[in-house]
Formats: sequence, structure tokens, C-alpha cells
Amino acid sequence: MTRVLVGWIPDWPVVAVLGAEPDPGRLAAVAERARILAASGAARAAGVRGGQKVRSAQALVADLEVFERDLDAEAKAFEPVADAVGALAAHLEVVRPGVLALAAAGAARFHGGEEVLAERVMDAVEAIGHPCRVGIADGLFAARLAARAQRIVPAGESARFLAAHPVAELGDGRLADLLGRLGLVTLGQFAALPAASVAERFGHDGVLAHRLARGLEARPVVARPPGADLTVEERFEQPVMLAEPLAFTARGLAQRLHAGLAGAGLACERVEVEVECADGTTASRAWRHEGVLSVGAVADRVRWQLQAWQQRAVFDEDAGGVVALRLLPDGLVRDPGRQLSLEDGDQETRARAERAIARVQAILGHHAPVTVELAGGRAPADRVVRTPWGDAHRERRADGPWPGRLPAPSPTHVPARPRPVRLLDADGRDVQVSARAEIHHAPVHLVLGPDDTARVTGWAGPWPEQERWWDPEEARRTARLQVTVEDGRALLLAVTAGRWHLEGDYDT
Repeated sequence: MTRVLVGWIPDWPVVAVLGAEPDPGRLAAVAERARILAASGAARAAGVRGGQKVRSAQALVADLEVFERDLDAEAKAFEPVADAVGALAAHLEVVRPGVLALAAAGAARFHGGEEVLAERVMDAVEAIGHPCRVGIADGLFAARLAARAQRIVPAGESARFLAAHPVAELGDGRLADLLGRLGLVTLGQFAALPAASVAERFGHDGVLAHRLARGLEARPVVARPPGADLTVEERFEQPVMLAEPLAFTARGLAQRLHAGLAGAGLACERVEVEVECADGTTASRAWRHEGVLSVGAVADRVRWQLQAWQQRAVFDEDAGGVVALRLLPDGLVRDPGRQLSLEDGDQETRARAERAIARVQAILGHHAPVTVELAGGRAPADRVVRTPWGDAHRERRADGPWPGRLPAPSPTHVPARPRPVRLLDADGRDVQVSARAEIHHAPVHLVLGPDDTARVTGWAGPWPEQERWWDPEEARRTARLQVTVEDGRALLLAVTAGRWHLEGDYDT
């Protein structure tokens, strides 16, 4: 196993927003998808925690400033940190803004030992105004956890170090929930399972997580095919001095990179971004992903790096602009396979579609165009998984047990957002579903809007569903009802916390 050093700046999203040496008493947090991602020291002292709902955090701390996450800004702000550490060792990799890694063995020999190397990395980061924690261990996963504890794990001891950590550290919330329900709450307990049994019960993702829990790399690195040149390059007749047109080109380069790797049956965990300027100077930076880099992930990292270089005038008028952009894959692994779409039709048709979608992504952002997959779930909307174009779908087994799942047939139309409605009994009272999933007063009227009230002519159900009962903040009880109304419409209704809403309708 390779010895890896990881440098980690805690709460980097907040640091990037507030800048170096912020007011220590400032109550601030960064949110993503309505949940707290990171918080300042003062906010944490007041009780704000990562993963907390924004409204819960604001109810706890009335003066809390909440900022939406901005990955582009985080990457730009992290570039000086990467430069400072890169001056100490070759082959530095940015895992994500706020976390960097480097091969520790050679750098430790040069600086006089792992302890000395760790001290120098911390000093270099702290010299530009940021606190830094450093960890060294066998493999990236163990080194990342060692950085949190600011530890150097002896060679060969990563599995023992990992054993006491909770399974949530694997980063897969669904797998962690399932393992917890099975009584496997630590990485050591999970690692003790036979690999064959893990593969049979948890599938491909479970096998990768099991390798991490055992202190191994998730995917064994393979040798580059003899004579294979997997680097992709775009040269420009006119030098380019702006990041945006380069980022647009990077999307096409990322697709070419993946096509070349796929042709060799490979994928990559690291990619080096390199620009060549008109004056002959070059700049490069390696980015790593905690998994296999998809087309979208590569394009995002290239964009972040180009924006950071533009901010630092790497390819300004003095340098003459960029004349070549290159992507060099590294950390090659066997291709685990990806969920693709648009497979029907000839190659030219697919190529035109991919070019059009890449242009949409360049204009609207990576997450705008999506592919859709039908997966497992209870509610109709839950069964539709939307994934940014080019990324791998997250597996959610459709054939798994889904207690409370709505029986066939499924609704023909499912709105993007459930629409509030009222379901009334003969006396005009809201219909209630008891804890035993019983309706004591039959529905008679359905109020769909100010001028849309219909008489209920038939109904079926309810089908109860209780989710995440073990988590007080996330627990939810829902019951669904199929109803028909006098004008012939057939509708799917759901009630949560006493409020009814429309979840879908059926063609009749």
C-alpha cells in the first residue's frame, strides 16, 4: 500500500466564504440542499452541526448567517494553499477544495521523516492564514481519517486504525443505514465479514466499501497498457485568455478522455490538468476523486482549475494566453461500467446528441441536463432517479423490499412538486387516517383549487408508509389513497402530518 499524506483545512466552505483570519465570533454556516454543510467555530459552539436542517439551525441560532455553497469560489480560494504545499513535494493532488493529498514516501525521505514532513505541510498552510490538520497512513481513505485526528498511522496498521470508526465514514448513507440495522456499526465489524458474502448481499458498491474498511484501496490500480497514449489535447490557433471558453472545450476533452479509457477497458481516479501558454510556460495540477472520475466530474475539476489560474493571471496577456489544454489520466483502474443512454441509433446520431447536451451543460451548468432511470422506492416520485448527464447512476434496487410501496398500476403523470389539496367528509371536515391506517369518515369531496371541487365517487387504500422511524428529525408517516371523482379522473393522494396533497393521476 502507498503511504499517503492528507492535508485538511476544517470547514473549508466557510473559510472560503469568510476569507483568511475571519472574525472568530462570527456565526456563519454554508448550506447545500437545505442542510448545513460546514459551520464556523462560533456557530459550532452554539450547537450548529453538519447535516442539520437549515431551519433547525436558524431556530437554534437566530443570528446565524447562512451562505449557499459555491464550489467555484472554494476552488479559487484553495489554489494558494495547493501552491504552498506543492512547493514541498512533487505529485500533489487536490482531492477537493479543502483537502489535498501527496505520496508521502519520497517526500518524507527528502525532508527527514514523516513527522518532519507533516510539520512542514502544516507550517506552509498556516503561513497563509489557515489552520491545517495532517494525517499519514496507508491509502487515501485511512489518511483522510487520520488527518481529522492529526495522526500518523504506522505502516501496516491502517486496518486496525479504521476498525473503531463508524460505518458512516464510508460516505454511503444508504449502506451505512443498512449496516446499522444489521448490527454492523463499525468499520471493523464490517471488515470482518467474508468478502464473498459481502459481494452477494451488498453488490458492487458494497465490495468497494468493504475493501476500504479493510484498509485497502477501493479499486486496485492497474498498469498502463504498453504503448498506449491516453492523454487528450486541444490546441488553439489563437491563444485563449479567458477560462470560460477553455472550460467549454474541457467538456469535449473529458468525453474524449473517457472514450479512450473505455476503449482500453479502464477508468481513472486522478487526472492532471495542464495548460501551455504562448510564451512556452506551462502550469499543471492533479485532481483526485474519491471514486472513479466521470465525464462531469472531470469537466468540473478542469473548470475550477482554469478559473483559479485565471484569477492568478497564469495565462494573462504577459503569458500570451493558452495555446494548448491537456488532460492526463492517472490512477488507472478497471472500468466498473457506467449507465449510459442514447444507445440506440448510429454513432453519428449519438455523437450529435452528446455535442448538443455538452453545449447545454456549458450554458446552464453541469446539473441542467439529466438522464432518468426507474429505480426502487415507495412514492412514485421517489422511483424516478435523475442524474446529471455523463455521471454514473447511483444504484437503487427496484426489486428490493419496499414496505408501504404503492401497488400497481403506477400513476401516469407525477408532478415535479406535490400539489396541496383538501379531502373532505360529508360534514366538510378533513379526512383523517389513524395510526392503524383506518379511515373513519369516508371521503366525499376533493378540493383541488379555489374553483375546482369534485365529488368523490370511489376510493381505495390507504397504504401506510413509515420512513426513518429511528431518526426523530427525519421520521415521516405517510398514507396514500387512490380516488376517482365524478368527472372520471383517477388521482393518487397522500397525507403527511394531517395535510393532503396530489402525488399523481392516472389515464382513464
